[in-house]
Amino acid sequence: MDKKLMRSRNKMIAGVCAGIAEYFDVDPTIIRVAFVLLSILSIGFPGILVYIILMLIMPVDLA
Repeated sequence: MDKKLMRSRNKMIAGVCAGIAEYFDVDPTIIRVAFVLLSILSIGFPGILVYIILMLIMPVDLA
């Protein structure tokens, strides 16, 4: 089966972190915590910008 990177319906904000977690078959909490830590360590702005770009680019999983 072909995996596709898509936003998840299991979402906190837009489903980006959960979609990445489903793609790599890991717990979404791990991806969310890693994203928050990376955003804090990079002074927040780049992380927020990346999240918004991914939210606009990644399609929603309709299945």
